[in-house]
Amino acid sequence: MIQLLVLDNARMAHALVDYLATLGIGCELTQSELGVAIWLVDEARFVQAQQEVKRFLADPTHPRYMAASWQSGRADARLDYSKGMLDPVTDFLHQAGPLTLLVIIGCLAIYALDAIGLPMVDALAFHPTLTQFTDWQLWRYVTPALLHFSVLHLVFNLLWWWYLGGQIEQRIGSGKLLILLLIGAALPNIAEFFVSGPAFGGLSGVVYALLGYCWLRSKWQPACGLTLPPALMGFMLFWLVLGFFDLLGTPIANAAHLVGLLVGLLQGWLDRHSPVSHQR
Repeated sequence: MIQLLVLDNARMAHALVDYLATLGIGCELTQSELGVAIWLVDEARFVQAQQEVKRFLADPTHPRYMAASWQSGRADARLDYSKGMLDPVTDFLHQAGPLTLLVIIGCLAIYALDAIGLPMVDALAFHPTLTQFTDWQLWRYVTPALLHFSVLHLVFNLLWWWYLGGQIEQRIGSGKLLILLLIGAALPNIAEFFVSGPAFGGLSGVVYALLGYCWLRSKWQPACGLTLPPALMGFMLFWLVLGFFDLLGTPIANAAHLVGLLVGLLQGWLDRHSPVSHQR
């Protein structure tokens, strides 16, 4: 299924779904943290459904929507109008896939183990010198992405990973997310090593890869179901620029961020004509 939109008014969401049903466009409603999510059942009708959503947003109080609800002649047993949200933990899990959750658990576990004195940095950090680039410890190209050095660093990256990675995994598939994770970690880590040395870590290079992928593919292929509000993209680009001008007051892996963004943009461009097969 494809998520069409989320509304904070359950009755209006139900009216829109009833109206779409009169056009032969089947949808389902689920409660989410932000309100009520409307999911398109028949993905072949995505373009028509998207047009109707735009028409609804332009005039949500038009009588056609309430008339459709009256015409349906059935009460809404699917939603509890007394509350607009699911339990936050349930909704958190609902918006993620297995790989998304596995990486979140892994990062939290590594941070906790390092905090109690186990040498996780030594085991997972990037190769310390160029002479070790060809040794058998290939995981060191990727595992620095799992290392975080403060709670703020950890939470910031994991929230972005959950938001972007969850979208990609549920709407494109776990395989694509795994590719972006591996390449979006390895290439930015290599770039950061040559710029600043081996003392770095964090999932932000991967986050920028997911950001670039979601943004470009949503522009080239809206039917894929990926969404990224322009304001969020603008914020992250502004953050990237601030890092290069050293205005954030803390060491930033600027090379990793930039290369991660380029990895995501390239993968999004390569996938712009890929068949849409939503996993949800």
